[in-house]
Amino acid sequence: MYLKIFTLPIFLLFIFPSLSASSQVAYKIYTQEGQSVEYQQLLAEAKKADIILFGELHNNPICHWLQLQLTEDLYQTKGDELILGAEMFESDDQEILNEYLEGKISEKTFKDEAKEWSNYATDYKPLVEFAKKNKISFIATNIPRRYANMVFHRGIASLDSLSAAANSWICPLPFPYDEELACYKEIAKATGGHGGENIKLSQAIKDATMSHFIIKNWSKGYTMIHFNGTYHSKNFESIYWYLKHQIPKLNILTIHSVESNDMNSLEEKEWQSANFIIQTPESMTKTH
Repeated sequence: MYLKIFTLPIFLLFIFPSLSASSQVAYKIYTQEGQSVEYQQLLAEAKKADIILFGELHNNPICHWLQLQLTEDLYQTKGDELILGAEMFESDDQEILNEYLEGKISEKTFKDEAKEWSNYATDYKPLVEFAKKNKISFIATNIPRRYANMVFHRGIASLDSLSAAANSWICPLPFPYDEELACYKEIAKATGGHGGENIKLSQAIKDATMSHFIIKNWSKGYTMIHFNGTYHSKNFESIYWYLKHQIPKLNILTIHSVESNDMNSLEEKEWQSANFIIQTPESMTKTH
C-alpha cells in the first residue's frame, strides 16, 4: 500500500505532459492587449454592443462556426432585437433575400437569383437559415460589384450616370474618404500601385456602403452582427471608421481573425487589431 500511494502520482506526472503535448487547440481568443480569454468574455462584451463587426477569414471553418455560435447565443438575450448583416450579399439582392426569409420564394429560386458566394452552402447558409427560422432581419450591405468595378476602372465620377434606383444601392454621394488610412494604403501597396487612387476608392466605397446599410437598418436598443472579411474592420478602420464618422457614440465591438503556426501566444503586431482576436492554426482545414 505504501508503494502504491507514492508511485501513482509519479506515474501521472509522466503521463500528463505527454497528453498535453499531443493535444491540439482549434482556436484561442485574445483581447487587444494580447491576453488569452474564454469565449464567455467575448460574449459578455458582445451583449453590450450596438454593432459587432466580425472580421472573418473567408475559408476558415472556425470563424464560421463561431459566427453561428455567437449569433445563437446573442439571440437568447436579444431575441428579435438582433439583426444580421453581411458583406457577402450585395445591396441589390435585399429584396430577393427578404422574399426567401419570408418564405415567399423557394431555396432554389433564391440560389438561382441571388449572387451567392461559392462557399455559401457551407459558411453562410447556416446564418441565413437561422435568421429565417427565427424571423430576424438579415441585411445585404455590400455595394453591387459592378459599381465598385466602375469606380476602379473609371473613377468615382462614373457613378454620376447611374439612375436614382441604382444610386439607392450605394452610399450617398459624395462620401467621406481619408486616403491616409492604413487600410487603403495597404491595398495600394498590395496591388503594386495598379489602379492608382481608384483602387483605394473602390475599397472605400465598399466600406462606406456597408456602413450606410448597417446604420440604415440599426436602431437604438438593437444589436447588429455584421460579417465581413478581416480587411474591412481590422485596426478600427474601414467600416468601423465610417460608422464612427456617422454616429461617433456607437458602441462598436470588433473581432479580428488570424492564423498562426504557434498557438501558445498571439504575435504582438496583432494585439491592437481589434477588441478581440480569434487565432486558429494555419493547418486548419479550409472550406474552399
